[in-house]
Amino acid sequence: MTHSKTEVLKMMAINPWFAGLPLAERKAMLAVATWVPVTAGEVVYRKGDEGGSFYGVLDGVLRVSITGEDGREGILSVLEAGNWFGEMSLLDGERRPHDVTVLRDGVLLVITPQDFWRLMGRIGFAHGMTTLLSARVRGLSGLVEDTMLRSTRMRVARRLISLAKGDMTMAAQVRTGVHVSHEELAMMLGVTRQTLAKELKHFVSEGALVLGYGHIDFLDMALLQREAALA
Repeated sequence: MTHSKTEVLKMMAINPWFAGLPLAERKAMLAVATWVPVTAGEVVYRKGDEGGSFYGVLDGVLRVSITGEDGREGILSVLEAGNWFGEMSLLDGERRPHDVTVLRDGVLLVITPQDFWRLMGRIGFAHGMTTLLSARVRGLSGLVEDTMLRSTRMRVARRLISLAKGDMTMAAQVRTGVHVSHEELAMMLGVTRQTLAKELKHFVSEGALVLGYGHIDFLDMALLQREAALA
């Protein structure tokens, strides 16, 4: 399936960062991007890989993760349509800091390192990169704060709210449900499935959630926000 550039601009604008760029910069990015189909299970890159391209998710879902010495995997974030990633290694010249794996078939927009640096010569795009990196730092700071200072229940509530906004997308509109398994959610939080099950049971009993197979429906987002101390 092909889309016009106007359609792609609209599809990618679901991400507030991309939508906030000047139109000229968005068009310049799409003008040099190539479309690459990806399939579930495919690895875009692994931790330790050298450099590489700058990517946008036109369609599909990807997982950003790290694997510990004991083989356990921790999911850092979920990338949906509209998200861009891979800029860090381009900017600092270091190796990739994590794995990125395709969870659902889709299409990536790929900008080569050469084109990325040509774009960096445009003040609008360069300013956009500083905004994107600032958002990354804030997100990581939030994860550290949650891990160090917040209860498991608060962390579960906060991650569910994040997923409701598309996780890394952080869209303004909150969806009514998300496709995520208990195992995946536990990996995002760094807790056991037993611990997670206890907290989810609490939210179900309070009428905030309905659990399905690989799916969670939100019934009372205000209650989740209170539990997350965001209300």
